[in-house]
Amino acid sequence: MSLLVEEIQSRLLNLVGQGIEILPAIVVGILIVIATSYGANLVRRLTMAAVQRTLRNRSLQSLLVQMSFVAAWVIGILVACIIAFPDLGLGDIIGLLGLSSVAIGFAFQDIFKNFLAGILLLLQEPFKLNDQILVNGFEGTVEEIAIRSTQIRTYQGEMVFIPNAIVFTSAVKVLTALDSRRTDLAIGVDYNTPLPMAVKTMREAVDGIDGVLSNPEPEIDVVSFGDSAIDLVVRYWTFPEKKEVRRTHTTVMIALKQACDRAEINIPYPIRTVYHFDQNKFNDYDPVSAKSSVN
Repeated sequence: MSLLVEEIQSRLLNLVGQGIEILPAIVVGILIVIATSYGANLVRRLTMAAVQRTLRNRSLQSLLVQMSFVAAWVIGILVACIIAFPDLGLGDIIGLLGLSSVAIGFAFQDIFKNFLAGILLLLQEPFKLNDQILVNGFEGTVEEIAIRSTQIRTYQGEMVFIPNAIVFTSAVKVLTALDSRRTDLAIGVDYNTPLPMAVKTMREAVDGIDGVLSNPEPEIDVVSFGDSAIDLVVRYWTFPEKKEVRRTHTTVMIALKQACDRAEINIPYPIRTVYHFDQNKFNDYDPVSAKSSVN
């Protein structure tokens, strides 16, 4: 019994001695991780300052900054592990990562998918920062393309975070990709209105409006005979930003209404024709014929 107690005491003393021996290394490793959190932010700021001086592509700037931040964290954690556990070499760490890569892949597949999609978005650059886009039912201005998600500020002042994998695999309408954007404004005129005069009046009303571009020129098309009006479409071009489109749209509508009033062009209300008849004289149900058909 005494031998067993002595063996247990000896083992406990060895464990305590080993713990005290590796304690400084563990403390140093923890300090390195803490220092890495500050160092990674410093690396990010330095990288941002460097890429802003050398690169004009803001998406590529964002990619390099985020990659430098992640690389700083990876290096710091590896150094901390090597110092905290001296017997654990770099090859052992890489082998351990290789063995656990399958489990990590299944556990974090969504994170890795969004990460890779974010890198591809930044490299291919289908849209840039401050572009206005429509994706997955959300429309707004691109604030940031991060590693995990694309951040969009809607026109109502709300932030939407869309996973990069959804953005990468969805149809994206880039509203500000080109220098101009067309708006189609429908308007109807009375059937008694001379159409050449109406087209000329509306064209003169649109020409010269602040915000309406002269190239391409505005167009007035007669498109259909409606129920209560002849339908026309006023097509004009503006700068692509949403605020310009919305502001110009209001100005054009006011100008068209004023021009029609001056030219005495009637913009009719919807018209419905109702016919009244004597139901005793025109009755779909005839009791005599119905009785004879039964017999």
